[in-house]
Parts: sequence; structure tokens; C-alpha cells
Amino acid sequence: MQAANSNDNFIPVFAEGDEQNLNKVEVPKQLPILVLRNAVLFPGVIMPINMSRDKSVKLARAVYSSDKNLAAVMQRDAKQDDPTFEDLHKVGTAARILRLLEIPDGSTTIILQGTRRIALGRMVANDPFFVATVEVVEDIVPAPSKEYGSLVSTIRDVSMTVVKLSPHLAPDAGVTMKNINNRRFFVDYLASNTEVSGDEKQKLLEIDNIEKRAAALLEILLRERQALELKSEIQQKVHKGIDQHNREFFLQEQMKAIQAELGGNPVEQEVKLLREKATTKKWSDEVAAVFEREALKTEKMMPHSGDYPMQLNYLQTLVDLPWGEYSEDKLDLSEAQKVLDEDHYGLEEVKERMLEHLAVIKLKGNLKSPILCLYGPPGVGKTSLGKSVARAMGREFGRISLGGLHDEAEIRGHRKTYIGAMPGRILQTIKKCKKGNPVIILDEVDKVGNDFRGDPSSALLEVLDPEQNATFYDNFLEMDYDLSRVLFITTANNVATIHPALRDRMEMISVSGYTQEEKLEIVKRHLLPRLLEDHGVKPSQLVISDELIATTIEDYTRESGVRGVEKQLAKIIRHTARLIASGKEYAPMLTEQALREALGATKFLKDRALKNAFTGVATGLAWTPNGGEILFIEASISKGKGAIATTGSLGDVMKESAAIALEYVRAQADFLQIDPKIFAANNLHIHVPEGAIPKDGPSAGVTMVTAIASVFSGRKVRSGLAMTGEATLRGKVLPVGGIKEKILAAKRAGIADILLPAENKKDIDEIKKEYLQGLNFTYVDVIKDVLDIALEKK
Repeated sequence: MQAANSNDNFIPVFAEGDEQNLNKVEVPKQLPILVLRNAVLFPGVIMPINMSRDKSVKLARAVYSSDKNLAAVMQRDAKQDDPTFEDLHKVGTAARILRLLEIPDGSTTIILQGTRRIALGRMVANDPFFVATVEVVEDIVPAPSKEYGSLVSTIRDVSMTVVKLSPHLAPDAGVTMKNINNRRFFVDYLASNTEVSGDEKQKLLEIDNIEKRAAALLEILLRERQALELKSEIQQKVHKGIDQHNREFFLQEQMKAIQAELGGNPVEQEVKLLREKATTKKWSDEVAAVFEREALKTEKMMPHSGDYPMQLNYLQTLVDLPWGEYSEDKLDLSEAQKVLDEDHYGLEEVKERMLEHLAVIKLKGNLKSPILCLYGPPGVGKTSLGKSVARAMGREFGRISLGGLHDEAEIRGHRKTYIGAMPGRILQTIKKCKKGNPVIILDEVDKVGNDFRGDPSSALLEVLDPEQNATFYDNFLEMDYDLSRVLFITTANNVATIHPALRDRMEMISVSGYTQEEKLEIVKRHLLPRLLEDHGVKPSQLVISDELIATTIEDYTRESGVRGVEKQLAKIIRHTARLIASGKEYAPMLTEQALREALGATKFLKDRALKNAFTGVATGLAWTPNGGEILFIEASISKGKGAIATTGSLGDVMKESAAIALEYVRAQADFLQIDPKIFAANNLHIHVPEGAIPKDGPSAGVTMVTAIASVFSGRKVRSGLAMTGEATLRGKVLPVGGIKEKILAAKRAGIADILLPAENKKDIDEIKKEYLQGLNFTYVDVIKDVLDIALEKK
């Protein structure tokens, strides 16, 4: 079943007559409802309606044979074939059937004249057609005014333009509009005759105020006129050259007309500029051929094409990359040594390696750059060292942060078919440096992650392999790029988390923590002058003695690097700057009292070796990411059944070390002159102070053996003695790591005697002699030697 439709080829005609006659029309309280699919009838307008569904035909015949009155209401959804009463709009138009026509093809047409606007009430009947109560909705007619008159006059002018431009309106529509003098009916006639959707016409019908209805109609007409004028203008410009059967040619002709007005083809101009840049590049024939091929492809594209920005970006990237353009290396070794020493104090191994590299370049003329990995605790100058290396070699510097990187495309680039595609960070950094042999720092290589987007560590394998990176393939570039002359320096805090294959490709250089003496020199040479300049304080306005710098380092920081020291010094300088800016008197020579005022109370207490007044307490040496520390192992026994308990946030490895230590002491009871029965009659408790800090590792093994042997034998551990080393059930002492940091911790704590595994002697030999002054080392292979040295005689 179909709803009634208006005849698309028939313009609704306005009924000539007196406005008062229509206003006097009496509308019955109940009316049959004629449902219109996508048409709206306005008061005073005559409109033909074609009907082809049973309900509509029955209604028309029944009404035409009686009083000829009905209500025309549009359904909400034009796609519904059998709408319910709830599917109808609540505002419609009361109408009279002027004529009913039976068409030879079997269809029925009625000619309606709208009379009054009505609002639907309740449904009275729905078979064979809808019957409902209705209520007349009166129009609010504005008082005569210049504004209202001007509004209607503007509508008349705009509508005449629309009639001329629209191909769908009958030629006599303009004549009809000229003959309508009544403003109210003129607005309704145009509203009915406008080429807009039924929903928009319904909105116009529901506006009670005639002036507001006219304003809304004007907005629709202006929009329609603008669309028709734009369409007409485009058709006129390209009419001569248009091919009616080729849409692409039609659009190209339009673009040519627009570009002619703008002064030329922007695509040709952009490609021309890129070609001029390309003539200065030192690239290979292969790259030149790729550029020319892609440039020709770009010239054939339209600027509005989706691929055009990507293609232009690709060409721009090709010409921006430094093909065969290299910085000239500074090969004066003494000058390079001077630059490195100016920027960094210490770090001798790294400096030696860079000078060796320069020496080989000087002798051979060319050398594949090494891949260096600087690993160590935070704040020791690993990242800033890259800038110094670049300055010493006369090269450009770039930095790439790898921390938290998850997407492999960040390294290799995105394929250029994707929206927003770009080269990987490696090529982006080289493009920024504008030279093919920069020094690039790959920061935090140990913190690279991996997920469903790929494994960046695997992508770095090609970048950081000197045998492969001469032909590095970037997905965006789609060709090889030579990275062999780039000096890559990676940094890391924890070597254990670096991909094993990646670690194998790099030359590992340890950058350990600084001693107090080194920190003091770094502050005097680098940090303090820079901080004074940054804060606008002259060196004569603030003088800090070596003793107070040392106090700041010891009492307010606990770290391997110097970042904490830098923050504390900045606080002191800001405190002084405030005094200077406020004009208060102060002493330029910093006193300890002024230092405490600026920094507050002491934050860290210096580790001190304990005098062993009790049995079962031994001093160990530990490595932490912030440097070395001394560690106290406490053991006590109590009546029980031989159970062992460990406390102090110990990890699994340390718990296993405790179990091994107890078993070893049990096995050596005769050697230690311990009654074997004591083990079964007592519980053992091992505790490591500072329980909130997690601890793990095997290097406390010999310390645990010593503490347990001391508590069971009743022999105290020698004062002023510290030790480190892994213990085995066979009684062997195995080597451990972090020796430099550990002996520095012992020295800070005032410990002079240190027990080390014999195999760690090589680590002591590599440490500067000034760090070892005042320390006595004893090297041991077996635990029995440890106990002989560590335990006092009874």
C-alpha cells in the first residue's frame, strides 16, 4: 500500500480569492485523515494528489460524495508503506476536495485546496481510514511594518532568481508569483513550491508566526539560490571544453579555469622547485632515477587527490636527505682531547676509545664507525657525552629517545601508502642534521618495549650492525640508505634488559659512578659556573668553598651521578639570588649556616662501619643503581627446632644464599668448633636492615656465612672489615660485579680492610690508584680463609 503522492510535474496553484473567505471556513471537529508520503499542503494552495493505495482511494471517494472536507497530514517516515496514527506529524492542513479524477490507467487523482492549519487530537477510527479530532491552529499575522514589507519583497526578488536558474520549475511559475499580492498567501505558496525536503516544509508549516515563517523561508531560498548560482557559474566556465561522458575531464577543466584565475598550476611549480633542489644533490644514478620517476607521477596528479600530499612529502624527503654530504672530521687528536676534557671530568675509557677512532681515521682516511654502548647509573653524563664527542670530531649531533618505544615503524618508517606516513626516527634525525655522518645518541636503549606493533629492538639490529647498516632499508624511502659513517652511541642503565643480539653488536663501555673527589671537581669545573650564569649571579657574588661543596654532596645527595648535586646547588644559588634582588645584606662567602638555611636539615646520614659489640653481625658490600653501599647482615638464634627465617625484603637469590650459608656452617661445624646439636635445638633468624628496600643478588653469600658462623660459634667479627663474594656449598668464593662502586662505598664508610674473591683482583687493577689509597685488600678463594680472617679468636 502506498501513501498519497503529489504530482512532481505540477506546481501547486494559489487560490485567488479573499483571505477573509478562507479564514471564515468552518472546520469540523472531526475529519478523515489523508496521509501524504512526502508532500505538505499549505492553506490557500491548490495541489493535485495521486493516490494508489486502498485507504486513500476509499477516503477520497467517501469524502467527495459527502461534504468534501478532510485533513492532509504528512507521515514522519516516507519509507513506511502502512503508517500508524502515531507515525503522523501532529500539524497538518484542513482541505476541500475540488475535484476527483479517475485516470484510465486505474489510478485516482484528487485536487485539494488547503483552508486552515489544524492540529491532530485523538484518533476516532482507523478503518477503513483514519478519522481524528482536530483543532484549528490560528496564524499569528504581524502588524503592517516596513520590516515585514521588506522581508516579503526580498523573498519575491530571491524567488524570481530561483525560478530563472532552476531547471525543474515551470516557466509560468514566475508569472503566477507576480500575480499574488497577498503577503500571507504568497509566503505559503512559495513554501509549498520550494525544492526542499518534506521535513523542511513541515517545519515551515508548524511555525505559527507568519513573519518568522517568512524569515525561515528566506533562509531556504537564499541557500537554494547560492547553490544554483554556483552550479550555473561552473557550467558556464567549462561549457565549451566539457565532455558530457567523462566526469574526470569535467573536473580537470574546472581546475584549469580556477588555476588560470590564480595565476598558474601549483603542482608544476612545486615539482619545479624540487627539481631545482635535486640538481644540487650528490646522489647515485639509482636514486636520481627514482626521483625522476616519482616527480613525473606527481605532475600527473590533481592537488585534491588523496595521494598527492603523500607523493609530495616523499619527494621532499628525498631532496632533504644528505646524500653523500659529510662533515669534515677534525683529526687534531690533542684538540679533541682538550674538548673532551673541557666538557667532562673522568670517563677516561670513553675518551680513549674516541681518540683511537680518530687516530685510525687520520691514518686510513676512512673507517666504519663503531657502535658504542655507555652503561651505568643515572646522572653520570652518558647522554651529554655524545654532544662532546660530536664537538670534538666536528660533526653534527642528534638524539633519539628510545624509552618506552613500542612500534617498529618508529625505527624503520611507515610504508608510504599509509595516511600520515613518514620516515623512521633514524632518517628524520639525519635529515635534521643535514649531514650523512652525524653523532647520534640512542638514549635509554635498555627501556625499549615490544608488543603487537613489532619489536623495535629487532629493527635496531640492522641499524647497529656495522656490516649491515651501509644498506639500511627504510620502509618509507623504499631504498637503501648508508648509515655506516654515522657514529651511534647508545646509553643504558641496566645491561640485563638489552636484547642479547643487540648487546652483542655493541662495544660495551662501563660508565661507573663518581667518587666524592670526582664530584667535587665536576662541580667546580662545570656545574657551578654554569648554574651561576643560568641564574644571573656573578661569581664574585657567591663563593662556595670546597668543604661546603663536599658537605652538600655528602649530606644532601646519595647517587652515583651529579644530578642531585646540581639541584641542591641550584637551590643555594636561588636563595642567594633572592637576597641580591631584594637588596638585603649577605656575605658572598657561603657559610655552613647559610647552606643549612637554603637546603634545610641533613637528608642523608653517612654510612659508618659499626663496631661489632655483638656476635652474628657482619658487614657486606652491595651494588645499587645509585652506586655502592655497605650492608649489615644480622644473625641471631633462639630456642626452637632448627628452622630458618629471613627478613628485610630479600629476593629469592638472597634467600638461597642464606640456605647455602647455613648448610655450609653445619658441614664445617668441627672446623668451627661448634657443637652439631646446637643447629637442631635452635632457630636461626637472618635480617638485613632497611627492610623497606628490596634486596637481591648472590654477592652477600660470604657475608651471610660469616654472620651465621659468628652467631653459632660465639666469635665476633673483626671491626673495620667488609666483604663481598658468592658462596657455594663446596666452600668456594666466586667473583661478583660492581667492585668499583663497592670499594667506594667502603671508603666512604671509613672501612679500611676489604675481603674480595681472588678472581676480582683484575677489577682492582683497572681502578685508579688514588681511589685505593688507605684501603687494604685480601683476596680469598675458599670460605675457610674468609672465616679465619673475619672471626676473632675465642
